[in-house]
Amino acid sequence: MIRVDQAGEFGATRIYAGQLAVMGDRGPQSAEIRGMAEQEAGHRAEFDALMARRGVRPTVLEPFWNIAGFALGAGTALIGPEAAMACTAAVETEIDNHYSQQLDELEKDDDDPELAAMIDRFREDEREHRDAALAAGAEKAPAYPLLSAAIRLGCRAAIRLSERI
Repeated sequence: MIRVDQAGEFGATRIYAGQLAVMGDRGPQSAEIRGMAEQEAGHRAEFDALMARRGVRPTVLEPFWNIAGFALGAGTALIGPEAAMACTAAVETEIDNHYSQQLDELEKDDDDPELAAMIDRFREDEREHRDAALAAGAEKAPAYPLLSAAIRLGCRAAIRLSERI
């Protein structure tokens, strides 16, 4: 769980970096994206520290997520601010689902209250990001249903791969 969650937070920081590289401070949502990026960096730092304390190795796919995350962020920002927000809404929807499944599993076993509390706290932030992206016009992005579905599928694939590799 820790490895895949750290990979996800790493990927999120790269998505926001790609968006900000394209939009800079010009985009109508730039300040909001910058704030989300800072939160994701904080999540990643906490997972990095937890990995170090518990001796968990990162996914070997991290170099790929570095490039893929940045490309996804930059690509959606190039389409426009609504597409950047659609990317955020799609990613955060999948992360909410993923974290909820993990919490169900952790609560069933009740064997890692530290990790459960961390995931629960981060899940609330991810939900706020999703809601903010929807409020900022994510659903107005060109081909929103298709774009959202493709990003969500990619997120599910990234989760599965990072769990195993």
